[in-house]
This record gives sequence, structure tokens and C-alpha cells, in this order.
Amino acid sequence: MIVKIVENYLELSRLAASMVTKEINNCKSLVLGLATGSTPEGMYAELVKQFKAGNLDFKNVITFNLDEYVSLKPEHPQSYYYYMKRHLFDHVNISQENINIPTGCSNDLYKECYEYEMKISKAGGIGLQILGIGANGHIGFNEPAEALSVNTHLVKLADKTIEANSRFFKSPDQVPREAVTMGMGTIMHAEKIVLLASGTGKSEAIKQTLSGRLTTAVPASLLQLHRNVTVIVDREAAALII
Repeated sequence: MIVKIVENYLELSRLAASMVTKEINNCKSLVLGLATGSTPEGMYAELVKQFKAGNLDFKNVITFNLDEYVSLKPEHPQSYYYYMKRHLFDHVNISQENINIPTGCSNDLYKECYEYEMKISKAGGIGLQILGIGANGHIGFNEPAEALSVNTHLVKLADKTIEANSRFFKSPDQVPREAVTMGMGTIMHAEKIVLLASGTGKSEAIKQTLSGRLTTAVPASLLQLHRNVTVIVDREAAALII
């Protein structure tokens, strides 16, 4: 595991974007795992800049998002499909058929989870997976628990996650209580992983992730077992490890 500590969020975003750009330029048909939330927004903005500057081509890139809220339609402003269109997909030349995001409105969510997992497998697995991290140590929506699921699955969101995400909604009551998410096994099978963390609110989670201990109470701590992980943190998020 490589830990890169940068001065601020802008540096974090630029470094993450440069790593993604390098991977895409090295493999035009890269299978790219994508995260949502506030932390990757700067990275997506930098990737759009690189595309507009002619330094990046998304034509053959295949993407798989980590998760999606249950009950939110794709056109809902807080759905992760909408998020990805707003921050990346509407601004680059990615093919619509290469975009994969779980459907949270399926009549059979268990079937949706299975089929999503099969799509990832058919694509050859994730080449580069981008991750954020929750204040409680979750990655994707793999919440702290006594046991973690291996494959894409339906999950009940932790109270801390609902509280943290309520800032994107008019009230906490509007935050969905369930989501579809890639499982820890799917994430851990990615060839490369880049974890991003910014701000003091993530400092404890980063400390626990890099503690040298493995625990399902901090799902991100399992990343210590992966063969190729880069953790990019700004100084605020790194406050408890420096």
C-alpha cells in the first residue's frame, strides 16, 4: 500500500486525475470503477479538463459505478446516475453502452445484483477502482458489520451514512435507507485501487484503515490485503497518521 499525502484538495484531485489519465492512455479499453460523493468531484473536473485539452479519450473505456440508492430513478437529482452524468459523462466522449451503474428501481433487486456482478465478470473485472471512504470506514456502501458481503448486494445504510448524505437532500427523511453496492470481494479483485480522502472528518477512518489491523468494523481496513493500493489524502485527512 502506497500512501501519498498532499497539501490540499486541489492537489489530491489533480494527482488522482493524473493516475486515471495514465491508466486510460496505457489501456484504451480500461475497465474503470467509479465512486460518487463529494471527494471525487474535483478529480472528475480535472478529467474533463484533460479530455477537453485533447489528452484523454474515453471512447473505449468501460465504467462500473460502485453503487446506487434504492428507489431513486436515474433522472432524480440525487441519484448516482445523475451525479455521474453531471460531473463526467455529459462532458466526455464515453459510449453510452459502456456505462454501467446499478439500478435501484428494479422490481427484482436481487436479480439486479446478480446481473451486475455478471457484467463485471464478463468485462474481465475492474482494472482501476476509484474509492472514497465514509467517516465510519465504509467503502462503496459496505457498512461496518460483523460480516461483509463478497459480491454486489442490497444493503441497509448505517445511520451515520444517512446522516452524512442528508446534506445532499432537503431533509434526512428523504435519504434512501437502502442501496445496491459492489461487495468487498468485487472491489478487492480490482487490479489497482486508488482511495481518496479529504478533510478532518475522514482522519479517524484513514487512521483505522492504515492501522495494520483488519476488522469488518472498518471495511476499508481490508484494503491492506490488496496488492496494489494507492491512498491519496490531503493533510487534514492525514492529521492522525503524520
